[in-house]
Amino acid sequence: MERVDCLIHNGTVLTMDAAGTRVDGGGVAVKDGRIVDLGSDARLRSFPAEETLDARGGIIMPGLVNAHTHLPMSLFRGLADDLPLEQWLNEHIFPAEAAHIRPDSVALGARLSIAEMLLGGTTTCCDGYFLANWVAEAVEEAGLRAVLGQGVIDFPAPGVSDPKENIQAAKAFVEQWQARSPRIRPSIFCHAPYTCSAETLKAAKQAADEQGVLFQIHAAETQSETRICRETHGCSPVQYLDRLGLLNRRTLLVHAVWVDKTDIGIIARRAARVAHCPESNMKLASGIAPIPDMLAAGVTVALGTDGCASNNDLDLWGEMDAAAKLHKVQRLDSTVMDAGTVLRMATIDGARAIGLDREIGSLEIGKQADLIVVDTNQPHLAPLYHPRSHLVYAAHAADVCHVLIAGRPVVRDRQLQTMDRDALIREVRRMGGIIAGAQDGKK
Repeated sequence: MERVDCLIHNGTVLTMDAAGTRVDGGGVAVKDGRIVDLGSDARLRSFPAEETLDARGGIIMPGLVNAHTHLPMSLFRGLADDLPLEQWLNEHIFPAEAAHIRPDSVALGARLSIAEMLLGGTTTCCDGYFLANWVAEAVEEAGLRAVLGQGVIDFPAPGVSDPKENIQAAKAFVEQWQARSPRIRPSIFCHAPYTCSAETLKAAKQAADEQGVLFQIHAAETQSETRICRETHGCSPVQYLDRLGLLNRRTLLVHAVWVDKTDIGIIARRAARVAHCPESNMKLASGIAPIPDMLAAGVTVALGTDGCASNNDLDLWGEMDAAAKLHKVQRLDSTVMDAGTVLRMATIDGARAIGLDREIGSLEIGKQADLIVVDTNQPHLAPLYHPRSHLVYAAHAADVCHVLIAGRPVVRDRQLQTMDRDALIREVRRMGGIIAGAQDGKK
């Protein structure tokens, strides 16, 4: 047998492949960053390995995919809670960004978010923010996998003081990172239809399509957004974006809360994807997206946390639990959004939504070795009858003990391997003091 770099064994392997393969008492063999074999321990133990990780009876599964984040915004966690979205955004977040978002703070906030995600088993995220070069540098250094979007908005923004240069800045970011790192895919992120003109939206989408990259946009997030769109354009936000020619398989619609049957039909026909952020939608009282209807129509739906300023964390385990329960209580139907469906949204469907399903999202031979081990030797995880149900309804981020990305251990025994956690938190607290002082000065 060939020598492998790492052998993870003695666990229940949930592959999340199309057949729903599960291997009890199994493991995964990794070489050169990819999965070269998986199956029973009895067969895999013949592999000589440079390193062996004992899952101790836990669950070996794909790393989670967070389909919508704003990584630097972790610096604003808890800054302005319990407010309507428009007031929260216009009176607090936009001013805070104008005052405090610089290359160094963007890198710091990104590193804080990355640390949180890695410790919680998220191995890939899809991000949209400004000064994306510094986000990308932080991602590269920490070993995360990510689709990173340079923000586009028709207002002066961090790093782009003249809105006329927003498309060029986004194109430059894509060109810089298109082939620079195997773990980073550049993207273009238009903030929303109400902050970007039709000309900006079309130019940004054209640039994204020309480069073959993902186009991200907040859409139909609030009732007021939808009302204003109908008053201004005579149609819903989804119909407006479709009229502009923005919807195709490389379009990720974030939130998509206020959509109707017609909108869902358009999304399905265009093969656009949706990032569902239930906790942020609940916290900002934006509404409940009709996700069961989207799934029934064949729309690919992923899970995202949104940014820490509106969630207030990047915990996909809590997001899975919320997604499963929210739609059950809204529909008064305990069978909708079953555990298997929701787990797919956080793994293989998340990867599909951001265009990475051929590389990640499931444990299959030839795919990237982005995987995690969940420690099930916990009171809240015993007894264990159905692993998928436990992962959605009972598991916590703190239960993740090992994390590998491209075969590289980035978390081992719950300890970050690529970042100095204590130094990071000290630096963040110092920055938090500066932001808090500025807020106090406005009162």
